[in-house]
Amino acid sequence: MIFSSFDFLFRFLPLFLILYFICPEKWRNQCLFAGSLIFYFYGARHSPLYFVLFLLSIPVNFFIGQLIGRKRDAKERSFWLNAGIFYNLFWLILFKYSTFITENLNLLLSYTKTGLQFPVIRLSLPFGISFYTFQAIAYLADVYRKEIRSEHSLLRFCTWFSMFTQVTSGPVTRYQEIRSQLIRRRFSMDRLETGLREFTIGLSLKVLLANQLGRLWSQVGAIGYESISTPLAWMGIIAFSLQLYFDFYGYSLMAQGIGWILGFQIPRNFAYPYQSLTMTEFWRRWHITLGKWFRDYVYIPLGGNRKGFVIMVRNLLTVWLLTGFWHGADWNFLLWGLLLFALISIEKMGLGRILNRFPTAGHLYMALVIPLNWLVFAISQPPQILIYLQRLFPFFTAPGTYTWFEGDYLKYGRIYGLSLLAGLIFMTDLPRRIYSRHRRSFLTAVILIVLFWLCVYCIKMGMDDPFLYFRF
Repeated sequence: MIFSSFDFLFRFLPLFLILYFICPEKWRNQCLFAGSLIFYFYGARHSPLYFVLFLLSIPVNFFIGQLIGRKRDAKERSFWLNAGIFYNLFWLILFKYSTFITENLNLLLSYTKTGLQFPVIRLSLPFGISFYTFQAIAYLADVYRKEIRSEHSLLRFCTWFSMFTQVTSGPVTRYQEIRSQLIRRRFSMDRLETGLREFTIGLSLKVLLANQLGRLWSQVGAIGYESISTPLAWMGIIAFSLQLYFDFYGYSLMAQGIGWILGFQIPRNFAYPYQSLTMTEFWRRWHITLGKWFRDYVYIPLGGNRKGFVIMVRNLLTVWLLTGFWHGADWNFLLWGLLLFALISIEKMGLGRILNRFPTAGHLYMALVIPLNWLVFAISQPPQILIYLQRLFPFFTAPGTYTWFEGDYLKYGRIYGLSLLAGLIFMTDLPRRIYSRHRRSFLTAVILIVLFWLCVYCIKMGMDDPFLYFRF
């Protein structure tokens, strides 16, 4: 079940909210937990064992957290932390990476001429496992470091772990960020209105922008990268860059909106990253909760930048390769992580200071780097990446290899030109500043209502796509 679906908008969410608000306050955690289990079960209904795995992960992490919290001996605490990390990563590696590992191991074995090959088993990815695995590890690590106490209420832990607002695609919400809200949360008409507005804005960004831009990228792929002109190649990769942003940003806003309605303040996940001057700044603004996770549980424990330049570079390489691999089990994601490592390392060696000092240069730099960065992310086969780069930069190819301006961009410009223009506007903070200034006006309310029903129409007409981050 996805937020931009009829089942969620007109079945699950209205019925759940009615039950949630008629419940006495002391029963609302039970109601939220039950609703979250129904939500997750619906998403995993075709693979019930994945639902069992999800259910099992809740008490396992709860009781390991209690063991870490109760133990006084450092070795015992460390043992249970490692046991918890192993348990969580085992399932993630099994379902997400085992096929990739086996295929590449078989490739290496093929060069030995031994004839030895391992069977390749292709497993589908359990619903939200990349996100709830990281939340569980963060909780156990925070208890181990005594940043929080282990939770003694199984119900509160279950409610946080399974909360349907963020269990499938984030944000990666740490326990201490909402612990007090699980005990007591505030409700008001203003919070309800804010939640509905944020949900509508997020739904509009997803359905009316991300989905439309995604169609352009899909059509570029259907044509074949060898057959597109340079202008269409740039239109395509810009469309993908905007699609990915509005898809995930829209989802995060919807999650925050539902959180406001339920009385929770879900952490912010985006801060207009396309306005950044450097790639370093970009990754402080993009998928903020994931970036903080890698900073706090990988980069800093490895030593961060406190042990000299060489160690810092090693730590950056580790973080960005893991970031790439977290997004997908394929070589292009590792290549993407390596590209990010190279860019951020160069910025730390001095380029970043120059770009921050000259903002115009910084924006021009990012206007080039962001699409190229997402190109490696979007295309799984390195030879196809190379072909696309040749289309983007035809002066690197032999003269007469293909026509630079075939007129295809005119056709697709007429179809998607307004969507591209809207995307370039809404990727900035200008629309939000205008909205904040006129938030209470009658006209704003009317516009949001119209946008909601326009989204409903598009969904009804089949003009909706699954969230891109579900595949990660």
